[in-house]
Amino acid sequence: MSQALPPVSVAERLAERIAALQAGTAALKSERGQNRAVPSPLVGEGQGGGESRRCGGEGRAQLSGAARQTCENLVLDVIGLCVAARNQPYMQAALAAWDDEGPCTAIGHGRTLSAAGAAFVNGTAAHGEDFDDTFEGGPVHAGAVVVPAVLAACERYARTGEAALLGIAVGAETLCRLSLVAPRLIHRAGFHPTAVLGAVGAAVGVGAALGLDRRQIVDALGIAGSMASGIIEYLAEGAWTKRLHPGWAAQAGLRAALLAKHGFVGPRTVIEGTHGLFNAFAHTTAVDYDSLTEGFGERWLIETLAFKPYPCGTMTHPYIDCARRLAARGVAPGEIREMVCEAGEGTVHRLWEPLADKQRPPNGYAGKFSQPYCIARAFVRGNVGLDAFTDEAVRDSLVLELARKVSYVVDPANPYPRAFTGHIRVVLIDGRVVEERQPHIRGGAQEPLTRAEIEDKFRLCGRYGGWDDARTDAAVALARRLFDGESDLGVLRG
Repeated sequence: MSQALPPVSVAERLAERIAALQAGTAALKSERGQNRAVPSPLVGEGQGGGESRRCGGEGRAQLSGAARQTCENLVLDVIGLCVAARNQPYMQAALAAWDDEGPCTAIGHGRTLSAAGAAFVNGTAAHGEDFDDTFEGGPVHAGAVVVPAVLAACERYARTGEAALLGIAVGAETLCRLSLVAPRLIHRAGFHPTAVLGAVGAAVGVGAALGLDRRQIVDALGIAGSMASGIIEYLAEGAWTKRLHPGWAAQAGLRAALLAKHGFVGPRTVIEGTHGLFNAFAHTTAVDYDSLTEGFGERWLIETLAFKPYPCGTMTHPYIDCARRLAARGVAPGEIREMVCEAGEGTVHRLWEPLADKQRPPNGYAGKFSQPYCIARAFVRGNVGLDAFTDEAVRDSLVLELARKVSYVVDPANPYPRAFTGHIRVVLIDGRVVEERQPHIRGGAQEPLTRAEIEDKFRLCGRYGGWDDARTDAAVALARRLFDGESDLGVLRG
């Protein structure tokens, strides 16, 4: 027996919200063209405020200044991460495997590609070192999917920086909100939420940047649902497939938007339908669809995106900080009998188990998803940087000796995924106990990185990828002005 279809679907409600944002932007552009004194397009009053303002009448929702700053930070962060990864073997393979040329920039490479090719290559690079932004509520990685898709579309179709800003904001916000519809369930079912939901976020981001109307946005959503994919079996042996998930989602979303633009029809009940996105990937339709649409364009969740200080799984970061503080207190590795960490149940199957394997990761990439290794590395070597995840680094005997003493207990009160916390209880050989806790992730909403720290991270990534100071300075300058001019990415090639 077929289920009755709703008169207005979730996708149609979302498209209505996006259309209101587009209308407000268009109206402001018209008013500026008449030399009327109005705020800059897309940005409401109160540049540092938490919520966006409405300007000039009902229905003209705009970005807050904080949300625009997040989008600027996303662009800079993604560019840096692409440069950091450009010489890595997985990126050489990804670039060589994409065989269609075109006018679009593969960041850090001389070769240019089609829009879909650039979206794939840049999305794969941005996530390749697991150093990209995270939305704590999901968790999902918005920038690595949405920024490459929107920049490729804007470069290919000569859209302005203003259009890129709208697309990045809409796409990233959609992806973050989708992750709140069914928290933990997609991961629990064996799928990667960034990969599955990213195709949908990229589709509406590109659609908004290219000016798709409401019906076309709905179709793009419907088409993207059939392109969504991404399993988490990479966890078994540290295979590379997680790295390509954002790239694949970026190009899938771009293709979905282009198909919709040219009249291809997708199911309007793609989100909540009997055979829709959440029933397929979360195995239920009893979820919170209002999280996606309520306040969209008025309250911006992307303001809370976390920018990573360490190139590994975000849930591990507070534990790394705890380990570094414990080492700074003068505790020596040889004095330790055991290190026991309180952990959220939802992190165990990805970061803690099988425990013996996590205590001795098989390769550098697997080390990024091992809390025992990351904690031990931070304690023994004082930090966890890009050089901590080579195949040679994860064979460090001193680190592995400590990692085998690291274990966990599930804390039923742990707030994951609403917040990422850290805890380490160290029992010393002489019986003494020392302990550290951290209530939030550094780089997130409670303790955000400054713009200067994000630029410092960018320069670190540039050096790691082989760029000199002149190249990195030019890229920083581009990121600062991108939303105020044309989408010219030529300075990022080579």
